[in-house]
Amino acid sequence: MKPLSEEAVGHYLRSKVDLRHRVVSTAVAEVQQTIQRLTAEISKKDFRFQAISFSGVHHENLKVLAPSQFLVTVPLVGLTGYKERQVRHWRYYTVNGTKLLSPVRDPEELQQWLEVEQFSKSLPQWHGEDVNIEGDLVPAGVLAIFRNLVEKSVHSCSLNDKVSTVEGFGSAVRVTVETSHFPVEVELVPAIEIPTCWPHKSKWPRCFKPWPCREKVQCVKSFGFDLLATSNYHWQQSFSRAEHVLMQGLDEDGGCRRMCFQVMRQMKEDVWCTGSRPVLTAFHLQMVLFWTCEKYPRSKDWCCFRKAFLRLVRKLHKCVSQYFLKHFFLKDTNLLKYANTNALDTVAGKLAVFLENPALPQD
Repeated sequence: MKPLSEEAVGHYLRSKVDLRHRVVSTAVAEVQQTIQRLTAEISKKDFRFQAISFSGVHHENLKVLAPSQFLVTVPLVGLTGYKERQVRHWRYYTVNGTKLLSPVRDPEELQQWLEVEQFSKSLPQWHGEDVNIEGDLVPAGVLAIFRNLVEKSVHSCSLNDKVSTVEGFGSAVRVTVETSHFPVEVELVPAIEIPTCWPHKSKWPRCFKPWPCREKVQCVKSFGFDLLATSNYHWQQSFSRAEHVLMQGLDEDGGCRRMCFQVMRQMKEDVWCTGSRPVLTAFHLQMVLFWTCEKYPRSKDWCCFRKAFLRLVRKLHKCVSQYFLKHFFLKDTNLLKYANTNALDTVAGKLAVFLENPALPQD
């Protein structure tokens, strides 16, 4: 282990971070090629699920949570002209349409109900009983159809040697994709893209916060949000496009924010929170970075790598120790609410050891 000197950090970036970038980039390219074939076949069977065509440097539909753990959103088509609905009413049905005596629980902060009438234009297929109950678009129905399509399409487009379905994750649809380096677990999530508005639940930006600047805020919010089918009744709000835009131009003032994030992510994967399905992902680290950037908005706060990096790690340690990490765009949401507390305690212990003697592992 070497202290956080400029030489040690430079060596770590070259030997670890750059290598990770090359390996992950290869895995991303191979997974993209496979998912492109798979979703094209799915779309042929049911046009409500859009075939994904990856292009450009930024892969809008793919998020790397860890080197062997990806999230891919599959856009749903035939639902346009979204508008929010504030009127609250109870739901008395199961995901199979059976009547209940007591109402279904309300959605949590990051979730919402979704009625087909919230779209000014909707295809007739979204009004069918397989996905629609009492006017609600029910994620469980969408996921059931999607899972069946995935299983059939793996066989019909001859991907059996590269793709296998993963069982035992409730409503989630997960597959393992073989790549040249290692197998990658991919969660496939049907998503409704809503690029035209910003959700009322998100009280962002917060008052009197200079980071990001007003122009950046307007740009971020112009990309809207998505609704993901990840549970039985409620759709989950996602801000992946907004998060990507916020990551762009982080260091226009010459700071070291991105370098701090890259080193923290590498340390998380190599030392603090290892494994193929870690309790903390790159998404959690991104939230820690955003909150720290908001609290320390000045350029001079990001001039010294050592000071800025340790500040970031201390914030991560606090969140993990308290089992509490707020979503940057929905501050009442705890992203660690359902995380394994034993796993979080292990990570917190490793972070504490690091903070006592900050040093980077060397080959």
